Amino acid sequence: MTATVFIAATIFGLMLAEQRVSRRHERALRAAGAIAPPGDVYRAMAVLYPAAFLAMAIEGVWRTQATTDTVGGPSWMASGLLLFIASKALKYWAMASLGPRWSFRVIVQPGLPLVTQGPYRYLSHPNYVAVVGELVSTAMMMGAIVSGPVMTAAFGAVLWARIRFEDRVLAATAPAAASAPQTSQQKG
Repeated sequence: MTATVFIAATIFGLMLAEQRVSRRHERALRAAGAIAPPGDVYRAMAVLYPAAFLAMAIEGVWRTQATTDTVGGPSWMASGLLLFIASKALKYWAMASLGPRWSFRVIVQPGLPLVTQGPYRYLSHPNYVAVVGELVSTAMMMGAIVSGPVMTAAFGAVLWARIRFEDRVLAATAPAAASAPQTSQQKG
């Protein structure tokens, strides 16, 4: 149970740190004239994302108290930890590539070109790929065989709506790729 609680505390600590960075960037973007187009599913994501980790942590604590047999089978904890580290690395690479344009919200700042360096050379939505990796890896580390798939699927549905919204915003504000404005989550 100690490992499960430590992992959950680490995840929530990282989440809070990312939120601080997002808020700072959002304030700067808005001060520079950026706008948040209507229709984003941000509020649903802001509730569902931490709720997913909380549900998996609760299931993980419950499972570690309910069973003592951890011998045999694949090491889900170790595999999940490796996937989590890889997901965070991808997320932080995407954040670094976007710099002060990165935030949790989709915010459009006219006149800025699309980011095409870093993981954006290879993936359309690297941040969102990383977020799904965080959810799957947490389910693995927590042994959350029920809440993990359920919460990942629920968040995946909201994330799909977010990606469609973001792509529409980019298409509507960028008639040509060379002169396209930048969103804060520029392609995830």
